Amino acid sequence: LVLGIQSVVGLWYSVVSVGLQYLPIQLVFGSQRQFIDISEVVMTLRRFIFKNQFDGLPKHSDFELVEEELREPGPNEVVLEALYLSVDPYMRIFAKNVPTGGTMFGTQVAKVTKSKHPGYKEGDLVVGHLGWASHSVVNPDLVKNFGGEVAKPYILPDLGGVSPSTGLGVLGMPGNTAWFGLTKLCHPKPGETLVVTGAAGAVGSLVGQIGKILGLKVIGFAGTDEKVQWLVDELKFDRAFNYKTVSVTEALKEAAPNGVDCYFDNVGGEMSSDVMNQMNTYGRVAVCGSISAYNATTPVLAPIVQPIIITKQLTLTGFVSSRWKDCWFEGIQQMLHFIQEDKLVVRESIVEGFEKMPDAFISLFTGDNTGKVVVKA
Repeated sequence: LVLGIQSVVGLWYSVVSVGLQYLPIQLVFGSQRQFIDISEVVMTLRRFIFKNQFDGLPKHSDFELVEEELREPGPNEVVLEALYLSVDPYMRIFAKNVPTGGTMFGTQVAKVTKSKHPGYKEGDLVVGHLGWASHSVVNPDLVKNFGGEVAKPYILPDLGGVSPSTGLGVLGMPGNTAWFGLTKLCHPKPGETLVVTGAAGAVGSLVGQIGKILGLKVIGFAGTDEKVQWLVDELKFDRAFNYKTVSVTEALKEAAPNGVDCYFDNVGGEMSSDVMNQMNTYGRVAVCGSISAYNATTPVLAPIVQPIIITKQLTLTGFVSSRWKDCWFEGIQQMLHFIQEDKLVVRESIVEGFEKMPDAFISLFTGDNTGKVVVKA
C-alpha cells in the first residue's frame, strides 16, 4: 500500500505500509526527487498472549494483544501468514499448559511467504499448531501441538475449490474427529440408533450427518430451538431436542423406544448419564468432550454411571483425534468425497478480523454459534 501526503510547502512524502508500520521511501522537493535507501524493511506481527488462567467462563481480560518485530527466517525456517484461525472447545481445558505471557495455542491455515526449508515453498498453504499469531517464523520440523508432541504443519491438499477455511473444520481436525470417532469407536451398523450431544457444533453436526450416510437413526441434542430446527430441516436428523426444555430421558424413551446403540458424547455430565441409561446391551460410547464442565470453578458432581456400564456391558472410549495421525489424509479425502457428492451440509461461522479471536473463542461457551467457528485474519 503506497500513500501520498503533500504538505503546504510542496513536500511530497511517499510511504509504504509493511505490517503495521509506515516507512518513508521517497522525498520530492518541487521537481527534485531524493530516494532514501532502505536496506531492511521491518515487518510486524500480532499475537495474543495469555495473561491469566481462566476462572470460569473465559474473559477478554485473560488475553492481551501485543505487537512485535517479525524476524527473518533462519536455516530450515519458514515465514507464515495466518489466513484462517480456529477456535475450539478443547482449548479451554488445555489452556492450563500455557504459561503466563505465552502465545495462546491453536491451529491455523497459513500461507508460506518466505521459505528456507526444502519441504515448503512460497505460496504453500499449511495447517499447523501456530497459535493465535498473525505471522510466525518457525522450523516446521520442531512445531509442537498443545500436548507437547511434535506436530509438523502439513501442506493443505487440493480441496477442489472448497474454501481453505474448511481445513480447520470438516476437512481438518473436527472432520476427522467425527469420522474416525464414530466409525472406529462406535462401530455403527445400518439400522442402529445413534445419539449425538452438542449436535449443532463443529463435530456433532458432522457426526450426525455421517450417521445418516451410514444408515443410522440419528437423534441429536442442542441448546436452542433454532439449532434443533436446523438439525432436522437441513441436516436431516431423524429427531432433535432442546435439552434445556425437555427431559432427556423422556425424549429418548419416545424417540428411541428400542434403545440406543451408539452414543457420541460431546457434553458429559448428567446428560451423559441419562443417555447411557437408555442404551442397549453392548452399546458403544465415543467420549469426545465434556463441555458442560469446562468452565466449572468447583468439582462437578455427576450421577454414578458404573452400574449402568457394568450391567449393560457398555464400551466407553475417550479419545483425541491425533490417535489417527497415520491415516489423517484418508479422513480428509473421505470427508471431501462426501462434500463433492452433496452428502454433507457444511456450516461455518466466520468471524472477521484477527483482533476478534477472544470474541470467537468465548462464543463457543455461550451458545452463540452454529457449526464450525473460524476467524478470518
